[in-house]
Amino acid sequence: MATVLAKAADGAESLEHAARIERVSKSFAGPAGAQLVLDDISLDVAPGEFVTLLGASGCGKSTLLNLVAGLDRPSTGTITTDGRPALMFQEHALFPWLTAGKNIELALKLRGVAKNERRGRAEELLTLVRLDGSYQKRVHELSGGMRQRVAMARALAQDSRLLLMDEPFAALDAITRDVLHDELTRIWQETGLSVLFVTHNVREAVRLAQRVVLLSSRPGRVAREWTVDIPQPRRVEDAPVAELSVEITEVLRGEIRRHGQH
Repeated sequence: MATVLAKAADGAESLEHAARIERVSKSFAGPAGAQLVLDDISLDVAPGEFVTLLGASGCGKSTLLNLVAGLDRPSTGTITTDGRPALMFQEHALFPWLTAGKNIELALKLRGVAKNERRGRAEELLTLVRLDGSYQKRVHELSGGMRQRVAMARALAQDSRLLLMDEPFAALDAITRDVLHDELTRIWQETGLSVLFVTHNVREAVRLAQRVVLLSSRPGRVAREWTVDIPQPRRVEDAPVAELSVEITEVLRGEIRRHGQH
């Protein structure tokens, strides 16, 4: 079967979905032969939808995100996105020799924004992530949470309709992570972006998403989905969030037991 990675052309009419994953599988070569990491995954992300990908470590969540980002190609199947996605990693990946503002400007430059417009746009994005006045700050002057805010602003600078996030808050302390949950929810609601967010934290998945998609242990398959009908704003300690988290955790544990992983 031919492998295709298709995207809407810039300036073309928006697609009916922000991302469409159709019967995607991915194998990697190993000492014992090809290892199947993802198996026959189909998943749509609607425009403006916030979807979390949840699963045990090693189930292929990050691999799937990399395929959607275009950093790798599926072995079989098709991935279509509405324009080029923006990707935010667990590590901020900021250039330490540039200021916060210049890190954002670099993304604007690569996008073709005129030089005389970049600083103003970078400052607007810093304001959006509530880092007003941080344009001249170096990376070493920023806290972990502030660095992730700059990384978010840099991702937003790509002016993509789809934001891909690979466990961006996993390394942060609980309080900072909770604050950034609030900020991400606010930015998502203000911008109308579509978000595909990878996590192994069940409560984080329920706290943020409109829909939670659980991948089985390797090879990763879509095991189950939940629609999260809990009004925003949410907190991880809210009773409805906790109740749904318990339900999802039990299914996740069953998947792990079924595949003999611990």
